[in-house]
Amino acid sequence: MSKLFGGSGKKRYQAEETRYDKMNYRRCGKSGLMLPEISLGLWHNFGFTDNFENSRNLLKCAFDNGITHFDLANNYGPPYGAAETTFGEIFKKDFKPYRDELLISTKAGWDMWPGPYGNFGSRKYLISSLDQSLQRMGLDYVDIFYHHRPDPETPLEETMGALDHLVRQGKALYVGISQYNAEDTLKATKILKDLGTPCLIHQPKYNMMDRWVENGLLDVLENEGVGAIAFSPLQQGILTDKYLAGFPENSRAVKDGRYLKTNQIDKDLISKVTQLNKIAISRGQSLAQMAIAWLLKDKRITSVLVGASRTEQLMDSLKALENLEFSPETLKKIENVLK
Repeated sequence: MSKLFGGSGKKRYQAEETRYDKMNYRRCGKSGLMLPEISLGLWHNFGFTDNFENSRNLLKCAFDNGITHFDLANNYGPPYGAAETTFGEIFKKDFKPYRDELLISTKAGWDMWPGPYGNFGSRKYLISSLDQSLQRMGLDYVDIFYHHRPDPETPLEETMGALDHLVRQGKALYVGISQYNAEDTLKATKILKDLGTPCLIHQPKYNMMDRWVENGLLDVLENEGVGAIAFSPLQQGILTDKYLAGFPENSRAVKDGRYLKTNQIDKDLISKVTQLNKIAISRGQSLAQMAIAWLLKDKRITSVLVGASRTEQLMDSLKALENLEFSPETLKKIENVLK
């Protein structure tokens, strides 16, 4: 357990001393950087509508269990910017002494502010966005800065040039890209390599039900020495036992509906999830744990980004690391379900 101590009635967080014994770390591509096999994403549960102390406890629980990587973006909230602001407050209260033990990433590429300069991939947007992000988080630099999505209207040379410039300014240590296809990823990595700032990492959406990265992208990343961190490993909660008996009132499909709607979860999907759940149980895992482990079976995946609304949920995800081995028979059963 982490400790709280301090004088004058003020409590200060002290991280769990055995935290690094609880996590495995993988090299990110051909870089010198290691990432935890599970990282924490702040896409949900860190907005102004969320409970601050719960958000704070999630970050402490993560770090106490060896999760050194916290992943944000400029527009995570709600409202936009809220997750970075919340993180900044928690960082100031609890994590400032641990800055050199943390990997903090943020991104720009989706809509952030009104007008033509608050979206996509221009040099103006990316540089001003990171300046704003650093201010909200109270940081001098981020460890990784991503272009959050491809922008077909802006030359890749401009977008990658902006990433290179931010590293040279000392505002980011490494750069990455997200959701780029294989062809554009290859182009982007070559531009960055020529500029002298190699692309560290790609963040694609990847899970058992969304496998587009297997059609060339993972091969490009391996050949170019770029790491991969998968987001949405549970397909917005579908790859859990949450929806097997209907729609819980506190589920994302009921509460939110922006990214997962109830009408997307039909009988065919429930049948597949039920079969996968049985396979997971036979492995001694929950379906969520198996879904995370299934991604990490591929050594090209550096880390898996998980979200959590409660510390118990995060601890449950961490148990996935207890069984990352899949027999050929089990993999075949999973493939037959996913056909």
